Amino acid sequence: MSSPPRALPDHPSLRFLKLEAKRRCAAGEFSALHHAQAAIARDHGLPDWAALKLYIADAQQPSHALSQLRWLLSRFSAAGRPGWTAPDDAEMRAHFADSFLAAIPAERLIKGATRLAAGLRGELTVLGQVPLQARVRIAELEYIAQVEPDPPHRVIFLRGYPLGGRITDPRVTQSPSRGAGDVPAEMAAIADAAFAELGLAGLITAGQNWVLARGWADLDRGEIMEPGQQFPATGVTAAVTVTAVLRMVADGRLSLDGRAGDYLTTVRLADETITLRELLTHTAGIDEPRPMMVPAALDLVAAMGPVIGCGGPRGVCRPSNGGLAVLGQIVADMSGSTFAVAASRLVLDPLGMTYSTFPAARRPEMVTGYEPTVEGVFESVPPLVPLLHAAGGLWSTAADLLRLAAGWRRLLPADLARQALTPHASVGAQPAEVAMGLGWLLLPGRGIAVAAGAVPGFTTCLLTGTRAEHLHLTFTNRLIPLDRITQPVQRLWGA
Repeated sequence: MSSPPRALPDHPSLRFLKLEAKRRCAAGEFSALHHAQAAIARDHGLPDWAALKLYIADAQQPSHALSQLRWLLSRFSAAGRPGWTAPDDAEMRAHFADSFLAAIPAERLIKGATRLAAGLRGELTVLGQVPLQARVRIAELEYIAQVEPDPPHRVIFLRGYPLGGRITDPRVTQSPSRGAGDVPAEMAAIADAAFAELGLAGLITAGQNWVLARGWADLDRGEIMEPGQQFPATGVTAAVTVTAVLRMVADGRLSLDGRAGDYLTTVRLADETITLRELLTHTAGIDEPRPMMVPAALDLVAAMGPVIGCGGPRGVCRPSNGGLAVLGQIVADMSGSTFAVAASRLVLDPLGMTYSTFPAARRPEMVTGYEPTVEGVFESVPPLVPLLHAAGGLWSTAADLLRLAAGWRRLLPADLARQALTPHASVGAQPAEVAMGLGWLLLPGRGIAVAAGAVPGFTTCLLTGTRAEHLHLTFTNRLIPLDRITQPVQRLWGA
């Protein structure tokens, strides 16, 4: 089994790592310096030496997100002790964006941070940092923060993830395992380690011709997770939506550079010059639907009104549920049916995805999503579904999503499929590292395309090779980063 990646220090030294590579060569561990450098990069969860150098260059820049995390941890670590006073409204608004405090009021945020005070007093390890985002670990908790691009760089996203060492729920003391196909020993080991370290209720991991299920689909019912379990495929829904659109492009019904509004009959866009390509590359600046999770799915008019706002920055790649919803409406309007019916005809049925559906609401027998309390006990999340089918409403099985990953290109002309996996827009500060194709998130240097997403209680990640026939799917019924699974998988691929 591959060892888990080691965290780099807050201010990593490229000179030190170069000397380390030379030392390992001199010791006879490697025959060439570039082999030692590549191994050191992989030790730290990066694909190659070039990616490590880029990471270190980013780490040398001031991370506004890390500064905010340090303030948060230091400000609340003394909560509950004599003499400590909670921050007032002005102090909270100096560190948290208005939009953040509108979603999570200051009083609720202070109460939650105060409950975690004892867990904020350990040693802090920086797992990753760039100017606008940081990820840290302290005790058995990880925190991710994102901040505004402009001063004073207030927090716009913050989430803490209790890890396995904090889970005390007696219902997960035993974690049954079920397999289908010939599960590789390396993948079983990766799944076992991640299940324990992340602190999961249930997990499904799958590759070509195999599926491994661990844990529980429902803790209260004692329902064991099965390889054929149907899960909410929140982020992977985008791949279905985009493939349906591209099939219509291939048929001549749509043009990539045509105005998207020309294909809409049910709604219209506030900006009538937005193109289909901009929607596919998430550069159109479409407004986001709110709330995203609801008891029952709605149509686009009911969810966002007859005129879809376009208030975001145009030309900047920002993954957009609103943009996906508009793409789904184009598919529906151009086919004269609902999106669910059109997507089934264009994508699900041709690929034999017979266990994939777009339910209007949750059913009692569906897998249950969980989030752990501060005390480490799993609580079920409300039984909600995504607001709009095209922006996350697919429920599917691991086997069906692997059919999607393996087969969607065969539904398109080869040139159009290549365009879908060609970088069209950069994501973040390092264009070479993460890019957006036509609907697919790309890691160009690694030859990997990603479709992933998370909602309260669930996380999904589908990896597929752009240059080789690699496939991997992960489901969990907990919202948590999955890099403890996806990074070792990529290393096994040599990516």
